[in-house]
Amino acid sequence: MSVELFSIGGFTLYTHGVITALAAMLALGIAHYLAAGTPYREHITNMVPYLFVGAIAGARIWHVFFFQWGYYSQHPAEIIAIWNGGISVQGSLIGGFLAMIVYTRKHHLSFWGLADVLAPAIVLGQSIGRIGCFMNGDAYGSPTGLGFGMVYREGTLAYDKYGAEPLWPAELFESQWDLIIFTLLLLLKRRQLKSGMLFLIYNILYSVGRFNLEFLRGDSPRYALDWTAGQWTSFVVVVISVCLMITLHWYKRGSLIAARE
Repeated sequence: MSVELFSIGGFTLYTHGVITALAAMLALGIAHYLAAGTPYREHITNMVPYLFVGAIAGARIWHVFFFQWGYYSQHPAEIIAIWNGGISVQGSLIGGFLAMIVYTRKHHLSFWGLADVLAPAIVLGQSIGRIGCFMNGDAYGSPTGLGFGMVYREGTLAYDKYGAEPLWPAELFESQWDLIIFTLLLLLKRRQLKSGMLFLIYNILYSVGRFNLEFLRGDSPRYALDWTAGQWTSFVVVVISVCLMITLHWYKRGSLIAARE
């Protein structure tokens, strides 16, 4: 575990950044592979700038206003200082999805069709990205209180808060859950699901796992019902996704009945 991969002169290469970049490239490659034989393949690389801007903006906005507003409300000049760290995975996903809506509308593509193609690639990227969080010592868990757990190195945020106290490796648990989701999505992809269903299943599975893993987190402030911002975001995503699944199901069914009549 090391925050810095190496340092030469005044240049430092951070482990989190390297792993995040590798996760993004792997997700892009998997998406390009999964898009074979679909009308979306040529758009995979073309929409990267849209996704990059949307994900970064969403990640920062979510972190500032939903996770650490108590701090940034007192230090507003630091809101734009993203180079100092502070992004949210859930915010990046929401920002990326909004950017994808803009792209698909601009190019007259099916958002749901493209989202189904991208879903397995996205969650695989998330799984690898969480390893970067682990190496960086952020998104850490709370003390296990059991005499065993992960002890983070000095210089990490986890060590700054808890010292050498054993913590739940929340990042690794989430990484493993994301791998399970990736496998399930690949299996479900073989079935003839209605357009948009695979993407919504991904949203529900990830959010349910994230909601439960947040109980182990030791770095998140808690709000109403003693839930973290991550739990409230997960809850809202599940509710919206279930409603959209019902809507898509009945919309398609209604269209089929009308066509038969």
